[in-house]
Amino acid sequence: MIETTKNSLRLSANAIALRTAGLSCAIFTLAALAGGVVGVWTALAALASLAVAGLAFRDRRPPGDRAVTISERSEQQAFGPAAVLAALPDPVIIVNRRGLVVDANRAATAVLPGLRNGHPLSLALRAPDVLDGLERVVKGGEAEAVEFVERVPVERALEVHIAPLTGEAGNDGARAGAALYFRDLTPARRLEHMRVDFVANASHELRTPLASLMGFIETLQGPARNDEAARERFLAIMREQAQRMARLIDDLLSLSRIELSVHVQPTGIVDVVALLRHLIDALLPLARERGVEIALDVPEGSVNVRGERDELLRVFENLIENAVKYGESGGRVDVRVTTATRPDGAGAVSVEVRDYGPGIAPEHLPRLTERFYRVDVAASRGKGGTGLGLAIVKHIVMRHRGQLSIASEVGKGASFTVTLPVLVGESRK
Repeated sequence: MIETTKNSLRLSANAIALRTAGLSCAIFTLAALAGGVVGVWTALAALASLAVAGLAFRDRRPPGDRAVTISERSEQQAFGPAAVLAALPDPVIIVNRRGLVVDANRAATAVLPGLRNGHPLSLALRAPDVLDGLERVVKGGEAEAVEFVERVPVERALEVHIAPLTGEAGNDGARAGAALYFRDLTPARRLEHMRVDFVANASHELRTPLASLMGFIETLQGPARNDEAARERFLAIMREQAQRMARLIDDLLSLSRIELSVHVQPTGIVDVVALLRHLIDALLPLARERGVEIALDVPEGSVNVRGERDELLRVFENLIENAVKYGESGGRVDVRVTTATRPDGAGAVSVEVRDYGPGIAPEHLPRLTERFYRVDVAASRGKGGTGLGLAIVKHIVMRHRGQLSIASEVGKGASFTVTLPVLVGESRK
């Protein structure tokens, strides 16, 4: 009796040690998979090995010691394969050799709401390439990866890794089924498209003025060599094109620098009211030249925010200049500062820049802060725009832990609002 008790205690201790080690290995494997240290196949193989090891240890218990307590059963459920499967952030589906769903984690049911245990996978997944690959793997083929595009409810690209699951020993190595691991490629594809578009647009924006400069230089070296009037006219155009390239390069460098430091919150303190008063005084000549009145509506006293003065100056300068240039037909630009209390109890200041020009069509609003995106390319270039101003504004506002909102109605102007957290009880540096 005593010896049996000792054996039971020894087996229990070994079981706890094995489960602890298995949990640690599982967590390590998941972390390595998330960090890209190991591949999908390596991670799946490691998790499958853990599950097999757990089954093997369970079967080694003496026949007379099969009783499992309630606490042991709860512990097995907490650390078992089902728990590991549920912990995976990406969709994973287990199917048997007939293509019936055996198990799936929550991420998989979110992607494929029609998944049901015991039902064919084909009822929930309408991707012939994936189903054909699954059939090949179950029939003895090697593991493979298949890409497909899901177009409903929104378009997204997915990659499915299909790994075979072999049967128990003594079953001639027959395939018991397969595991399907889904990886969403949509963010990577979108980022790649943005990178390609960015390079193409930047190259185009630089090539146009550069071609103009080369043409005028060749003309001055050739037919207009001794034409003083043509030389003066061409030099003025060349200067304008060179300034355009300089603005574009400055904006590209600024955007790159801001993106690198977007995660670093500024430490200075800036009075938004004083900043706007100074900025509007500097922009009055431009406004008078275009026949636009700038009206400033601010509260009494100072409104302090944590930020970098030069960056915030650039934000409001871009917004007010754009309102003057593109909304000049309205003859007026309103700059309004309001303070409010957010739902979490913290204070916030909103700076709204509103013009009364032609407005912006609704289909353009979501893309206004993209690099080089313009509603009217010719008008933007004619006004000296580089197509990067609002992208710079967005990233500066993000760095200052604020929000940028845009509203417009065709024929009634546009409104750009920057909201920043307010500091209470601190003076401006």
